[in-house]
Amino acid sequence: MSTDFSRKLILEDGQEYLGYSFGAEKEKVLEIVFNTSMAGYQEILSDPSYTDQAVVMTYPLIGNYGMAEDDYESSLPSIGAMIVREYNNEPSNFRSTKTLEEVMKAHGICGISGIDTRKLARSIRDHGSRKVLITNRHTSLQDGLEILKAYEMPHNAVARVSTCVQAEYPGNTERFRVAAIDCGMKRNIVRSLNRRGCHVIILPWNTPAEQIEALCPDGVFLSNGPGDPEDVPETIRTVKALIGKYPLFGICLGHQIISLAYGAKTYKLKFGHRGGNHPVRNLLTGKLEITSQNHSYAVDAESIKHTPLEITHINLLDHTVEGVRCGKDRVMSVQYHPESCPGPQDSAYLFDEFISLMEKAGKGAGDHA
Repeated sequence: MSTDFSRKLILEDGQEYLGYSFGAEKEKVLEIVFNTSMAGYQEILSDPSYTDQAVVMTYPLIGNYGMAEDDYESSLPSIGAMIVREYNNEPSNFRSTKTLEEVMKAHGICGISGIDTRKLARSIRDHGSRKVLITNRHTSLQDGLEILKAYEMPHNAVARVSTCVQAEYPGNTERFRVAAIDCGMKRNIVRSLNRRGCHVIILPWNTPAEQIEALCPDGVFLSNGPGDPEDVPETIRTVKALIGKYPLFGICLGHQIISLAYGAKTYKLKFGHRGGNHPVRNLLTGKLEITSQNHSYAVDAESIKHTPLEITHINLLDHTVEGVRCGKDRVMSVQYHPESCPGPQDSAYLFDEFISLMEKAGKGAGDHA
């Protein structure tokens, strides 16, 4: 880790922050966001949903427990950068095999420490997510603003993080076959389905409906992923063609894709939801769930009124839509992460509800020849 005060953040509204460099030393333009989780920086680093984003960690000490081989949410981390108050490069956890900086260097991920993350997080909260340039300290503000103005954020993030080939993950008891459309899927989703007896077949984001139907699945899963849900019209078309034919379950981006497939609309939040303590009310049971979240977009509640969907969950902080369902079509989705790892386990029951939908459909993996 560099001891020189050598890196700089330039935001498109003219704010500048100086800090120390760790990880890869690259110049990048990214979207700046913040995460309020107190643990789980490894899972955040390896969550494909953070592609093209610079994540400000509001918890002040990062790196202190290192990196454990079993805790990655993807094998090829694609996060843009991590911005922290204090970075610890000497982890003491017995499970650690590498430092955070070693992993970040291996995957070309920038890091900046020594930043006033409280001030920066408040700025994002008050003024919203926006473009940020990560550069060396000698870049002038004028040059940095010109780079930011000229740069257009990419719209192919899902294509870059999705699998390119079909892959299969056998379940513990092989009760059901689940076709999972990978838009940037986290590993713990697969593990959560496997534990419930699902043989998971992971498919590329743009797999057509006919190819999925040829697999004879008992249910179809739509994963989380990065970016604007309207950037994946191919996936939306696939979901439209599958509605009513199989039980469907979507998480995060998958929730937004399902809603768009039914004719609802989505919009970008001011600064998004990212953290492990977001309160959500289940409108079907009245119960409160503490949830793990990571998303920039939300489903427009008013637009749902013109679809067969009903709202099942609401965020208690800003009253945004957190879940929908269509009982007739055996479709359900949530905006948050019931597989949260690490994080609250309040919402793991949603996987059981998906299993129940497949059971009611009347056949399991053993019926496929």
